[in-house]
Amino acid sequence: MGRGRFPGGPGGKNMNNMMKQMQKLQRQMEQMQEELDSQEIEATAGGGAIKAVVNGKKELLKIELDESIVDPEDIEMLEDLIVVCINQAMQEADKKQNEGMSKLTGGLNIPGL
Repeated sequence: MGRGRFPGGPGGKNMNNMMKQMQKLQRQMEQMQEELDSQEIEATAGGGAIKAVVNGKKELLKIELDESIVDPEDIEMLEDLIVVCINQAMQEADKKQNEGMSKLTGGLNIPGL
């Protein structure tokens, strides 16, 4: 049998080093995700009249409304502003996650991450 790139053979040490680096990267990504999950991200709409707070898991934690925008005659506008505000908060959470991943991978595009 010929000698291929198996542990103990030529190239085996490089493979072990690569596996260790991948495991380290995975631990760093898990730690970063835990940190992001616990962060609170907020966004506002309607000139600050509505504030939405989400966490890194993109769970809505809180929504605050300024009394001045609550008009029983125009509920649709209020509903639209709430949707806009929540979507902005979710987008900001995505942005923070993407920035964190980019820092870990050095901008390298790794499929599935």
